[in-house]
Amino acid sequence: MYSENAKALDQAGATLIANTATQEGTDVSGFYNVECRDAEGNLKWSEMIKNTVVTQGKNNMLDTYFAGISYTAAWYMGLVDGASTPSYSAGDTLLTHSGWTESTAYTGNRAAVTWNVASGGSKVTNAIAFNINATATIAGALMCTVASGSSGVLYSVGNFTGGSRAVASGDTLNVTYTTTLT
Repeated sequence: MYSENAKALDQAGATLIANTATQEGTDVSGFYNVECRDAEGNLKWSEMIKNTVVTQGKNNMLDTYFAGISYTAAWYMGLVDGASTPSYSAGDTLLTHSGWTESTAYTGNRAAVTWNVASGGSKVTNAIAFNINATATIAGALMCTVASGSSGVLYSVGNFTGGSRAVASGDTLNVTYTTTLT
């Protein structure tokens, strides 16, 4: 008699797909908020400026934080002239920036900045008051490490979102800056 035997074979399989490398990135960005008030304190206009954090500013941040090189807590804010249409490059520095000029239509040097305590990955300056002493067109603002001259570090620069704005002698521009690491 013929007999046929069969054996049951069980098979099981499992696959695990896992991300073996954690990827994390950091982006530094910022913006200026500007309000213009006339000589009587009336609000004339307000604008936001999305800025370019230039390579020199990013490198300074990295060198300062990770290597302790040339740390300064002194930061200054200035205004960008709007007589022409400024253009910015990541390679801009205080010494070399062919696409724009700095405005001098305010009293004194660049204004010293004080910072609030960081929160939620952001840091905000106290309001800076620029007392305008001429009829001019302002395109935007800048942040750097020196009160005057071109020897310091340029951190950021940018234009008003809605285009250059007119100012008159006696106006005050109140400016704050927010920088964020995401």
